[in-house]
Amino acid sequence: MATKKSIGIDLGGTNIACALVEDGKLLHKVSIPTRAKEGKEYVFNAIFEAIESILAQTNTSKEEVEGIGIGVPGLVDIDRGVVKLAPNLFWEHVPVKEIIEKKFKLPVAVDNDANAAALGEVLNGAGKGNNDVVCITIGTGIGSGLIINGKIHHGLNGGAGEFGHVTVKEDGPLCNCGNQGCLETLTSATAIANEGMKILKASKTSILAQFVTEGQPLGAKEVFLAAEKGDKECKEVIEQACKSLGMALANVVNLLNPQQIIVGGGVSHAGDALFRPLTKWINHYSLDILNKDLSVDPAQLGNDAGIVGAAGLIN
Repeated sequence: MATKKSIGIDLGGTNIACALVEDGKLLHKVSIPTRAKEGKEYVFNAIFEAIESILAQTNTSKEEVEGIGIGVPGLVDIDRGVVKLAPNLFWEHVPVKEIIEKKFKLPVAVDNDANAAALGEVLNGAGKGNNDVVCITIGTGIGSGLIINGKIHHGLNGGAGEFGHVTVKEDGPLCNCGNQGCLETLTSATAIANEGMKILKASKTSILAQFVTEGQPLGAKEVFLAAEKGDKECKEVIEQACKSLGMALANVVNLLNPQQIIVGGGVSHAGDALFRPLTKWINHYSLDILNKDLSVDPAQLGNDAGIVGAAGLIN
């Protein structure tokens, strides 16, 4: 029996990525601007356009498509397919499933984008073959998706996985959520870059200064590069960030006993400079019996993880 294809959509605040997917493999992808400020109707028309474009460009009929899955950056009522809150899209209580099903007469599944990315990595990425996986993304903030017994874990209100708001320092920096010392205030790409800026302001002759391009904002990448070249202060920034992240992940290991932790986002491209100290601190703070078979790996699918996972919501 021929396998059916599905359409996966990663709806971001900046772009809408849409792809035809078969057995976890991306066959063809299109990307168009979201332009969320233009309003909800505009965004849905853009989604419709992306889906119709995929079908036309791949010469695929709707009858060949099993359904449409969509990952959204916000809180989702999974059962009803309603986006309860998506600040980047300026959405509240939007019935995404109903709207897209009415247009295409196909089954539609909606989930949080971090959950979709985690599922994508498990279906055809770094976590393929594993059933218990914690997938985190380190970028402007820190997001996560939990795969338990091969399925996305949503929690009571669909909000499981707010890993960036785990408190790791009681009197730490103020977070956008209103609390102090949230993980993402200490270990996100933004937090690492902010610490780098402090180093630059204190000394224009630091090794870090060699990696800064005039007119370009300092990023976490430059802090990692300077640390690798021997900048002691940058090394300390990376060590402290990995210690906080490792401590938080160790608590997850002790609580859930996962097979694997997958790390994605721009910071994961730092390679061993991130994964060596991170693994060290995870092992330090978690129980030996729980970490001895644990693997900590970089994500493999990059920006395509959310699309593959969204398509995988249709099963």
